[in-house]
Amino acid sequence: MLRYLIAAAAAGFSPLAAAQDPAPAPKPSEVFFAREDSTFGRAADSPDRIRAMVQALVLAVTGETDWARAWQTLVKPTDRVGIKISTTGGRGFSTHPTIVATIVSGLEAAGVPRPRIVIWDRHSEDLRAAGYLPRTGRLDVRGIDPPRGFDREAEIVGTVLGKLIWGDLLFVEKQRRPIGKSKSEDDQLSSDSYLARIVSRDVTKIINVPMLSDESGCGVAGAIYNMTIPNVDNWRRFTKTEGPLASSPAELYADERIAPKCVLHIMDGLLAQYAGGPGFSPNYAFAHETIYASKDPVALDSIALRKIEEWRAQSKLPSIARLSAWLKDAAALGLGATAPERIELRQVDAAR
Repeated sequence: MLRYLIAAAAAGFSPLAAAQDPAPAPKPSEVFFAREDSTFGRAADSPDRIRAMVQALVLAVTGETDWARAWQTLVKPTDRVGIKISTTGGRGFSTHPTIVATIVSGLEAAGVPRPRIVIWDRHSEDLRAAGYLPRTGRLDVRGIDPPRGFDREAEIVGTVLGKLIWGDLLFVEKQRRPIGKSKSEDDQLSSDSYLARIVSRDVTKIINVPMLSDESGCGVAGAIYNMTIPNVDNWRRFTKTEGPLASSPAELYADERIAPKCVLHIMDGLLAQYAGGPGFSPNYAFAHETIYASKDPVALDSIALRKIEEWRAQSKLPSIARLSAWLKDAAALGLGATAPERIELRQVDAAR
């Protein structure tokens, strides 16, 4: 050891000084957005404008200048790619199909054939109501359709007990009682949740396309919400984010079967909603004319939260910051950034 120190000193290098040098600050998370100029009309009415916005965002996120190359940095031709959309709000407040079609075109440019792409959400009826029909454009459009779409082998154990209802995988199983045993409230309590089979088995990469919306339990129904709550059973306990035994969507997203698969998050803010979400509440929805994209779902949700808070304040509605405090837990888990100084929000120019 002494000889090592002498040799290092002779070379002008001090191991002690090096050990004391502060580590470089982590690189800020980037959130990009493309906004339609209102003088050109609503973007939602122009598929060409939506395509241009999505294309510009994907190029910016990946740092590439070529459309195919940009997608090749995210997926491989051998991947089975899932596109998780949001259709809880029906045709009035769901992921715009043109955004999804543009993503599909990018995946095809990267060499992923259509049979290896699945578009999904929790309920087939919601997908149909939003205009996503089975086998649309030779694509697999699929609902989880609880309880059949959950994977009995993909268990997630939470810290909080949840009351099971119809649609939860264990509901029917726990309904069965030995002869002579009276029914107890505890019979329908469980700390177990199960992932959708689409997430646990069917896809290797995921493009997440949430809406920009609030949620009454966990504050913001954005990127992390869209990848977790609709994709598990016994989910209600994860939206009650306050109290000593509170849980949150961050716990779910951190699961190794979810977070590592999510390679890109594109938030549909063409229509945004700041109260009454994630279902459609027209009194609190408006044309925001903006699409956001990032590889960091926590940063993306933090930006969404700031916008929702602004809109709620303008409408004299109470803050949802307290409900959304779990985003800091997500940051603590290493899932992304929440602090404003750790997030760079950049506008991109979508060529017309």
